[in-house]
Amino acid sequence: MIFYFFVLIIFVPELCFYLSQVISMFLNTLTPKFYVALTGTSSLISGLILIFEWWYFRKYGTSFIEQVSVSHLRPLLGGVDNSSPTNSNTINGEADSSRQSVSECKVWRNPLNLFRGAEYNRYTWVTGREPLTYYDMNLSAQDHQTFFTCDSDHLRPADAIMQKAWRERNPQARISAAHDALELEDSHRFQVPLTRSCNSLWFLSSCSCATAYILLAEEEATTIMEAERLFKQALKAGEGCYRRSQQLQHHGTQYEAQHRRDTNVLVYIKRRLAMCSRKLGRTREAVKMMRDLMKEFPLLSMFNIHENLLESLLELQNYADVQAVLAKYDDISLPKSATICYTAALLKARAVSDKFSPEAASRRGLSTAEMNAVEAIHRAVEFNPHVPKYLLEMKSLILPPEHILKRGDSEAIAYAFFHLQHWKRVEGALNLLHCTWEGTFRMIPYPLEKGHLFYPYPICTETADRELLPMFHEVSVYPKKELPFFILFTAGLCSFTAMLALLTHQFPELMGVFAKAFLSTLFAPLNFIMEKVESILPSSLWHQLTRI
Repeated sequence: MIFYFFVLIIFVPELCFYLSQVISMFLNTLTPKFYVALTGTSSLISGLILIFEWWYFRKYGTSFIEQVSVSHLRPLLGGVDNSSPTNSNTINGEADSSRQSVSECKVWRNPLNLFRGAEYNRYTWVTGREPLTYYDMNLSAQDHQTFFTCDSDHLRPADAIMQKAWRERNPQARISAAHDALELEDSHRFQVPLTRSCNSLWFLSSCSCATAYILLAEEEATTIMEAERLFKQALKAGEGCYRRSQQLQHHGTQYEAQHRRDTNVLVYIKRRLAMCSRKLGRTREAVKMMRDLMKEFPLLSMFNIHENLLESLLELQNYADVQAVLAKYDDISLPKSATICYTAALLKARAVSDKFSPEAASRRGLSTAEMNAVEAIHRAVEFNPHVPKYLLEMKSLILPPEHILKRGDSEAIAYAFFHLQHWKRVEGALNLLHCTWEGTFRMIPYPLEKGHLFYPYPICTETADRELLPMFHEVSVYPKKELPFFILFTAGLCSFTAMLALLTHQFPELMGVFAKAFLSTLFAPLNFIMEKVESILPSSLWHQLTRI
């Protein structure tokens, strides 16, 4: 064993020395054109890798090489699997913090979502761009199936058609199904006997198909006035269904489910009618409808009607009522939103913004009212840091999606789209925001790990916003990500090889000399070791060993 080890020690340097001689002979036979081709090819390959890495980082927010290394190479190199039992304590310890992050990454329906036919489709006709993503529209389809269908729909042919229509992907097929449901309802309206002996069919067949009018108002109507007309027809049908199902809701679970469905339909119709009034300039009428709706159905908070009310009250410049609504909904036990936080900041900024001067404030310090306004702005920016760039018009707005992610770019777009005019109306409010909003980030240097007034900023917002927002929009990312190491490495490699290719093309002979000198320097330690070995060992022993 010792003999073989000794032979290994002797022959490895000898083999390396022999290889160095072969490489040296090979390099001496190379022409300068080879070095030009080598450096040029290296520069091209590294440039392609850099372009791909940059594109992947812009689209997915991570390095492709790093992701492949972590997911595929790490287990092969002995990395610890995240699902191993040794990590169970760590996973359990992080469960509480991750649970809050998951809840904050929940996608919510946009309370101020636009009409597809009258607004989104008109945008597509003018620009040729699709403002809604497939993911966003699929979420809306799921919402419609939840709100507007129940298990007993198959008992009524018109509702059975609408149940399939809400699942249909093709808009024209949905609209055609809604017309078919209305025609079928008209043909069967007077054929069903209106007696209580018909059980649940009594009230199911005696009212018009309100959900069909809803679909037509949302997707077929090309103007807000036409949508309002269809919603009024839906309201007449929906109220009849609601009254009849209310009488029978205690007769069993089936009736209770039908009443819950009819309640959702009625609330949705009234809310959209109020939004039609707001868009048509009848703001006071819209405010009254929203207040009545909130009094009639106080438990249906899933529609977030108070956010519609806040926007309408701001349009009327009724700031006292806005403050009253905030006092009710800006509570620590209730979920926050950009509308709540930024409206509270706007009201406090309104008290001081007209006289605010950054130069005067730096000389004398901030007054109590100014400090309250700045703190309210910092609170709002911490909740959603994407909003100020849209309010200050540092970034262009697009049509808001039908669903938003709280604290994300989608929520910022939805808020700024409707509330930018209210900030402009308050003199000096945008100036105060411009002077103070960036100070928030000094209070939370590590927003992903620890927040100031809210939980740490969730890391999932970028991925969800990319699904909700169209491709032509550049998604706002917070906190700003540093470039991954592999992008910097490939950029440096590409630049270095490109420089070598240029120098080799311009000075081929000189670069050839430099290449040979570099390789000679690289193998110099090996040559030194071989000379020492030859000087220590007797020449006869060395000769005998080489013959073995």
